[in-house]
Amino acid sequence: MTGIQQPRTMAEKVWQQHVVSQGEGAGDARQPDLIYIDLHLLHEVTSPQAFEGLRLAGRKLRRPDLTIATEDHNTPTLDIDKPIADPISRKQIETLRANCQEFGVRLHSLGDKEQGIVHVVGPQLGLTQPGMTVVCGDSHTSTHGAFGALAFGIGTSEVEHVMATQTLSLKPFKTMAITVNGTLRPGVSSKDIILAVIAKIGTGGGQGYVLEYRGTAIEKLSMDARMTICNMSIEAGARAGMIGPDETTFEYLKGRAHAPEGEDWDAAVAAWRDLRTDEGATFDAEVIIDADTLEPFVTWGTNPGQGVSLSDSVPSPEDFGDENAKKAAEKALEYMGLEAGTPMKDIRVDTVFLGSCTNSRMEDLRAAADVIKGKTKDPNVRMIVVPGSARVRLEAEAAGLDKIFKDFGAEWRFAGCSMCLGMNPDQLAPGERCASTSNRNFEGRQGKGGRTHLVSPVVAAATAIRGTLSAPSDLA
Repeated sequence: MTGIQQPRTMAEKVWQQHVVSQGEGAGDARQPDLIYIDLHLLHEVTSPQAFEGLRLAGRKLRRPDLTIATEDHNTPTLDIDKPIADPISRKQIETLRANCQEFGVRLHSLGDKEQGIVHVVGPQLGLTQPGMTVVCGDSHTSTHGAFGALAFGIGTSEVEHVMATQTLSLKPFKTMAITVNGTLRPGVSSKDIILAVIAKIGTGGGQGYVLEYRGTAIEKLSMDARMTICNMSIEAGARAGMIGPDETTFEYLKGRAHAPEGEDWDAAVAAWRDLRTDEGATFDAEVIIDADTLEPFVTWGTNPGQGVSLSDSVPSPEDFGDENAKKAAEKALEYMGLEAGTPMKDIRVDTVFLGSCTNSRMEDLRAAADVIKGKTKDPNVRMIVVPGSARVRLEAEAAGLDKIFKDFGAEWRFAGCSMCLGMNPDQLAPGERCASTSNRNFEGRQGKGGRTHLVSPVVAAATAIRGTLSAPSDLA
């Protein structure tokens, strides 16, 4: 019988809804499709060259109304009312402001209540919605896939292409199901799920794929938790991560500044429900994770795939069968200053960083505050808390979380990317070791010579109390 639609995955549905022109051919020989982009997010790091390209070509910005910018990577998190001290950072910010004014782009600058990390700002404004295509010159754009959007990072030339045409030329991605069933134990979070996934499939395991997270454990997660998982899809090499929209999604979006209203809301929700993967749809690959068995996770090496359960020990290079993996482990241990066999919970840290587009939302701050409330911080540990946006900061202060952090001895900062990357004043010193709720632990990521262990917010909080990598259960 003709005319019957084959079952489709969510990624396939969103892609097909956005095809402007389909490429000719099939299989590997297929030419790219031209797809429409619904939302283009900008910040100060990857946009200057793209704006200059438009300027040199005499082009206008195609859809200013579908473009929004915020300052995040180069922004200081202290003394934001003063001129930016670092000349490079100051130039980046000033250039973004000038470009946005010239091309008519909405910009949320330092001091604006909507300023913050671009991947926190988009969702909190209700700009990120199910079924959208969302791009940004930033790899962690995959965060927005938590809403059932097809969201991914793009390069500078692609940023200019979207600015000029509101489209992109791309080949369809492959699809991978990440099925997580079961119930998370107390103290285990979405950050532990994604670190376990990356440890299982490797930092290249998702290359060329859109990952769809599904299963009972995923369905129970809040939107903040879902954003954490999709955020780190890129650390598995994937182009994007997605989670099917459901009642949790709709409840989060309803009433937000840019969410539909009235009859438009009802129509939108009906369309969003249809985005979920059809029964019987085929994925190109599938990975299964048992949530019941997961423990708090932590990285020991210099990529997000080099992680183990917090209750384990630092692995030996001899534990890896592949010769390249052995060499990578040797190099990582040398850089991290660790010896094989050392219990992870014996590793002492100098700094704890709670922030980044992975873990800087209200739920993350509240979870950490619940752990440290009434406790004493290790005097040898510095703790920096950086909300993901000015709005998150205001909400946290209204809830009294800032007082909990300050009483504990933590530094309460203004919004920005902060110590996630060494592109602003918040950096590690050479040899300094950090338990970080961010997404990357590459060599020098948080400052030249800095050593990073990726952890969840509650592990970060417990670590600040004990001084060594710890879970909340270790505090009893």
